[in-house]
Amino acid sequence: MLAAARELGYAPASTARALARGGTGVLGLTMTTYGDLPVPYTEIPYYAQLTLGAMAAAHKRGYLLQVMPSSMSPWMWLNTPMDGVIHVDPRAEDPVRSLLRERGIPMVCEGRPPQPHWGDAWVDTDYEAGLHLLLDHLTQSGARRIGLSLPLHDDAYPDLIAHAYRFWCDKHGMPALVEEYAPLPDPFAAEQDAVSRLLDHDPSPDAVVGVYSDSGHNILAAARRHGLRVPRDLLVACVSEDPDYATTTPPVTTLSLDPDRVGAEAVDLLIAVINARSGVDRHRLVQPVLLPRRSTRRAGKMPSK
Repeated sequence: MLAAARELGYAPASTARALARGGTGVLGLTMTTYGDLPVPYTEIPYYAQLTLGAMAAAHKRGYLLQVMPSSMSPWMWLNTPMDGVIHVDPRAEDPVRSLLRERGIPMVCEGRPPQPHWGDAWVDTDYEAGLHLLLDHLTQSGARRIGLSLPLHDDAYPDLIAHAYRFWCDKHGMPALVEEYAPLPDPFAAEQDAVSRLLDHDPSPDAVVGVYSDSGHNILAAARRHGLRVPRDLLVACVSEDPDYATTTPPVTTLSLDPDRVGAEAVDLLIAVINARSGVDRHRLVQPVLLPRRSTRRAGKMPSK
């Protein structure tokens, strides 16, 4: 069957349209860069799942998806053949985004650009809905002073999280307890120090939320350093896709950003942009999923699982 298809010049519908326009049938997916600093994206569960979700969606539509290293030279960015690009985590001063714009090929951002341009296409998580879901869950478990460990970064993510958190605190008449930290060059020590500063507040928070993949581990470490028991003395939760949180002591409640769905939606939107379909909504939000575990379960507040 494959041999016959080759003889007939068969290509799936999406690829056939691309080739008819002189396209390549190839999509690119690239992560943002941080100068010469290597970032092991494939070791971070969110990005690994996002990439696999995008790859599966592209293959289903008849496209090849190539994952491009963040260390590529400008010459390679400008000359690698592809019909469109999914650019993950665009930054305020983003050399990759600038090069892709210069090239003039269709682009969809995974994450809202911090410096948006007219006509930008992006797919992102509904952070407001997700964070409110998590904070409501914490209050149902008895929390009344919820601290937030917040990274300082030049993408849109921390600002969106901070806005959603402060809006929720204002709405519920609760204090906004935020400690910021610079995640580079040592994100583990930096966040643990930020959580320690939160725990030194008077009065101290009765729950702490982190927003990076390793945040749960860092909050647990800081709590141990302060002699606090989780969840009896402190409720702990984080935004993460890391399956290890199901087996920590105690297991940690996480908010999943559903990266598989984000990747698939980014591919769908990119193909729509490439095909110049009219009436396409160029901004898409994916709903996150709360995974409650023992770190946010106080005795008498939640049923046992």
